[in-house]
Amino acid sequence: MPDLDWSDLRYALAVGRQGSPGAAARELGVNPTTVQRRLDALEARLGARLFDRSRRGYLPTEAGALVLEQARRMADQADEIERRVLGRDRELVGPLRVTTAFVVMEHLLPQPLADFARRYPGIEVEVVENAHLFDLSRRPPDAGGVRQDADVALRVSSQVAEHLVGRQLGPAPCRVYARRGAPGLPQAVQPLEQLLREAPWVAFERDATHRVYDHWMHEHLAQSRVRVRVDIFNAVAAMLHTGIGVGILPAFMQRSHPGLVPVSDPIPELSVPVWMLTHPDLRQTARVRAFMQDVGDALAQRLRDSD
Repeated sequence: MPDLDWSDLRYALAVGRQGSPGAAARELGVNPTTVQRRLDALEARLGARLFDRSRRGYLPTEAGALVLEQARRMADQADEIERRVLGRDRELVGPLRVTTAFVVMEHLLPQPLADFARRYPGIEVEVVENAHLFDLSRRPPDAGGVRQDADVALRVSSQVAEHLVGRQLGPAPCRVYARRGAPGLPQAVQPLEQLLREAPWVAFERDATHRVYDHWMHEHLAQSRVRVRVDIFNAVAAMLHTGIGVGILPAFMQRSHPGLVPVSDPIPELSVPVWMLTHPDLRQTARVRAFMQDVGDALAQRLRDSD
């Protein structure tokens, strides 16, 4: 028989306590389909039905009662391990690895990160730029000894993996910007339709498709005058400073670019949330909790200010 997955047993325990996948999902903070999928996987692995489905709910079978009893003992042991580990972690010391996109690192994170480092000198924060969301699982080092995991992820995304936990810090609205005082470019807020029809543009790569901004540009800039194409927001900002055209930037970048002026209202389709995420197994680690609370609050305030 394949080794049992403790996380599957946790789902079975919740179903046993609550009497249904829906109620178990509310207890665990996940989707009911996730609970049902994990329960089905556990039953298939054991080769036995653990619950009888009836109008009264999910009732443990004889095999199910045996599994739940053993799972409760495992849960007690896991809780004891967690209490001991957390007890050793109260001094708020040790490494903390954060993954994020370059635009967040450059324009949102520096000051909150510096304030956190001063407040918690025993925590060494390592920030890794990565445009794609790590799954935040606890993977061992690769062949070169480099860690492949992360403790916390900061992402600007409309969708996040359902197995991660965290908080939405706020929206990151986008506007159209131009160089302040540039001849021939708008200097005040104009209707977006007018900008699309009349202004020269700095756009993203023609073949880029994985971001919401890429889809928006494919749809709206097809008939516009595109002067230059680049790959990231920082490159857009660099080109806007030359006065070659207008382009889209997240509003939180404006603090770093006082030489640019917004020439449109926020674009509703491009208001993407900023998330701070971690793995469920890490959320009770003291330094992760401190970072998510302290830096999360500061980033949420900066987003409100930029909006």
